[in-house]
Amino acid sequence: MEKKTKVGPKGQVVIPKEIRDKIGIKEYSEVIVDVFDDSVIIRKLKPESVSYVDYYSTTYSRKLKKRVDIKKITEEQYERNILH
Repeated sequence: MEKKTKVGPKGQVVIPKEIRDKIGIKEYSEVIVDVFDDSVIIRKLKPESVSYVDYYSTTYSRKLKKRVDIKKITEEQYERNILH
């Protein structure tokens, strides 16, 4: 499956949805970027290492009206508990 896409001003490339769906790349998935001759290879990382916080925030925060930064909330709560 071959798709045409463009490189953005920051060097970012959008992987077309059909390709992401075909190999199972989801939002916040980690990928490996490699060079072979004059080609750039993007591979899905196997097994995918997702922290609990990243998994939770990408799975459940989509249902919220705005994104929740669970790491920030956890750190703030931790600091409050230490200071009091």
